Amino acid sequence: MREGKAKVLSEAEFKRALNTAKKYAHAKRNVALLYCSFGFGLRAKEMAALKIKHVLGPDGALLEDINLDGSMTKGRKQRYVFLTNQRVAAAIREYIDERRERDGILFNYESPLFRSQKGSAFSPNTLQQLFRHVYAQSRLRGASSHSGRRTFATVKTTLLSRTLVDYR
Repeated sequence: MREGKAKVLSEAEFKRALNTAKKYAHAKRNVALLYCSFGFGLRAKEMAALKIKHVLGPDGALLEDINLDGSMTKGRKQRYVFLTNQRVAAAIREYIDERRERDGILFNYESPLFRSQKGSAFSPNTLQQLFRHVYAQSRLRGASSHSGRRTFATVKTTLLSRTLVDYR
């Protein structure tokens, strides 16, 4: 088992992971997963628990916010993530469009947003293994499923510290 903190990825390393994800089977799913990890700061457990209804409204449009209820989060605390990043939205939209086309009349808002190659929901552990595989193929040592969350937090903290005004 790994010890220490997950690697925070640079923009170039993130692009390398994206390019790697695009080369293999289930490319749109894997790209959407990377964007959810880096764009929302979601944990593997949270991504595994997402259903289509959490991101897609009854009219077929992407929702502006995603409600992560207590059963989906660490610490069982409800929280929201906001779909404001256009690249994240585009990745999710492309993946859902592909799913809708492939599933046809079987497309179901209650089904898992991210399905394994066997067609069932990912377990958090299997999703962690998928991230590990993508990062290994990208030759990113020290990266894990938590790297997106750490990178998200680091980038947000850096941006916030640049925009704060010192009132002393």
